[in-house]
Formats: sequence, structure tokens, C-alpha cells
Amino acid sequence: METWEAWFAAVETSQPVMALRASTWVYPLVSWLHLLGIGLLFGTIAVVDLRLAGGLLRLDDAALQQTLIPLALGGFVVAALSGLLLFAPAAREYLSNPWFAAKLALIGTAALNALALHLATRRRHDRRHGRLAGLLSLGLWAAAMLAGRMLAFG
Repeated sequence: METWEAWFAAVETSQPVMALRASTWVYPLVSWLHLLGIGLLFGTIAVVDLRLAGGLLRLDDAALQQTLIPLALGGFVVAALSGLLLFAPAAREYLSNPWFAAKLALIGTAALNALALHLATRRRHDRRHGRLAGLLSLGLWAAAMLAGRMLAFG
């Protein structure tokens, strides 16, 4: 554990991270990018999940697959990369916060749910499993966002 502690202390005190922390504009801009990525991710994946759950029946499945899922993945990438930059200045503090562990566990579970759904739909189209996966995804992403807000403000 001490090795990890030393490694994260080194991350926190590295020159790029110190510059990030000292900047008047960069850290708030990274936080803004994080929120944009989350908005893009959840805004698009919520539509996909609601469709999977049996709602929004007028929406074309192919259009959702070809348009919204790539946008959701793009939002995830922006949120993840900016999240790493937000994590770096206080890595040891975040690692000791149970909300951080909860957020990562929820994100990981949501990603596994998406992967399982993707693999299952390649084999067969099962509406019942799609409904469950859609509802589960909505709940997991909403809970991950709550954990993130608790991490920031709790």
C-alpha cells in the first residue's frame, strides 16, 4: 500500500499536475469538459436505454445504433479523460473516499452491462433482456452521476 501511496503522491506533485492546480482557467475548463462529456454520454445513452426498455417506439433502432451510441462513446471518452485530470491533483484523497470507489464500481458495472447487451444482441434479439439491460443502464449511470456529485460536494 505504501508503494501506491508514494506513486499517487508523485502524481499529485508532478509538474503538469501542479500547473493544472495552479492555473486560474485550466482546472475549471477541465471540470466543464467533464460535465459536457457526462451530459453527452447520459443524454444519448438515456434515449438508447429508454428505447431498449420499451419506450420511444417511434425511434428507429438502426438510427440509434449508428448515431447515438457513437455519441455516447465519445461522451464517455471526454468524461473519462477529463476525469483523470480532475483526479490527479487529489489522487490520494479520492482513493480514500468511498464515493470514488462507488463511482468507479458503478461505471464498471454499467460498462459490463453495455458489453453484455452488445454481445447478446449479436446472437439474438431478445426484447425482455433488452428491457432489463436498458433499465439497469439508466439506473447505473444515474447512480454513477450521484456518486460523482457526492464525491465533489459530499
